[in-house]
Amino acid sequence: MKPRIIPLYFDPGRDNDFDKQLEALRSLLGDQAELLAPVALGNELPEAEAVVFPQLLGEAYRQVAAFRAIQVPILLVTSEFGTLSMWDWEIAEYLRSEGIDTLGPYRLAQTRNICRALGIKRELKDTKFLVYQDDPGQGFQAPIFKRFYWWEDECTQRLAETFGIRVIKKSFRELGAAASQISGRQADEAWKRMGVSAEGVSDRAARSAAKLSLAIRRDLDADPTIRAAGMNCLNESQFSDTTPCLAWNALFEERGLIWGCEADTLSMATEYILHKTLGAPVMMTNLYPFVLGDAALKHERIEHFPAVIGDPENHVLVAHCGYAGLVPRPFATEWTLRKKVLAIVDQNATAIDARLPVGDVTLAKLHPAMDKITVAEGQLTGYAQFPGSDCLNGGVIRVRDGHRLMRRLASHHYVLASGHHGPDIRFLGKVFGLSLEEI
Repeated sequence: MKPRIIPLYFDPGRDNDFDKQLEALRSLLGDQAELLAPVALGNELPEAEAVVFPQLLGEAYRQVAAFRAIQVPILLVTSEFGTLSMWDWEIAEYLRSEGIDTLGPYRLAQTRNICRALGIKRELKDTKFLVYQDDPGQGFQAPIFKRFYWWEDECTQRLAETFGIRVIKKSFRELGAAASQISGRQADEAWKRMGVSAEGVSDRAARSAAKLSLAIRRDLDADPTIRAAGMNCLNESQFSDTTPCLAWNALFEERGLIWGCEADTLSMATEYILHKTLGAPVMMTNLYPFVLGDAALKHERIEHFPAVIGDPENHVLVAHCGYAGLVPRPFATEWTLRKKVLAIVDQNATAIDARLPVGDVTLAKLHPAMDKITVAEGQLTGYAQFPGSDCLNGGVIRVRDGHRLMRRLASHHYVLASGHHGPDIRFLGKVFGLSLEEI
């Protein structure tokens, strides 16, 4: 969905430089945004997602009140290269000192990301997140699961107020029952179409995983505005003889559906924004900072953290459901569907064992108050295996400051994105009205 952006100019009128730059913007950004008819600064604005100044003049110093009246993001894109011109840094800084926040990208890629973010912001107002649950926090391991904020009505309300996202809930019990009624023939055909690599997965387990995927697909087909989905797959695992890992991978491949393990809607929103705007490979996982010590080791049933070179306190083990986390096949360097690891799920269940590329990564998560996003950049240095544990293949990440990370973490669930994206996420935060906290 393209955002609508209004080009603004300073009265008493446009000049040739304005029109020339506007045409350059149409050429550079026409596939990312709909540039509407230009309007003079101070005049009434039509409905749009943002305004853009293709040209800045010294008149800006005398138009602070008109700038303050603008209620949508303000882009400053004044060079022929699709960025803020260096000659306009003073004006941008003057406006900032007057409390007027603007977006002045210094790379064309940032400008295009901002446009995509504005489009996603518009799209989210017509977006539903589907979660399958019945009595979250009341099933297995209740003392742990009943603490999670994403199941609170307040969280659902804030998602609606901040982004326009509507969270709709369906029964996990009914979904499991519906999946069990799908014929083996249909499931076998679906499994064959998926063409997945699997090891140690029985025919029954493969069929169950495919059935659950088909049952979810029926609900998605009934409402095209459902663009992300998750389920309370661990806490209420008694409602299904399998896990949704294969389904989330297949539905991402088929239709770009964003997924949320354990129906974590905050992780779903974080994944949605980062992947849809930056195009970055993303996954959701648990964080086990080395400085956490025994509490982390006990949960993963391991005796020690993996050996690292230098500064163990600045390292984090990432693992979820026995492996690094649910990595969709298009993002992975290695990908295999295997039998389940965790005792909390049915013996027939499966899990994905996959790896993102080693190298630069970004950890990110929306804060529960939904007024900021926390970000930590680091390096995925490799993977560690602990046979007989709940971490058969976890990732190892080096961060700048493990102690600071512990003080500022917003959740045990974080979204892991390939690459360093801190500067770009700062721009995205301004689009969505979120501050960025670097941890």
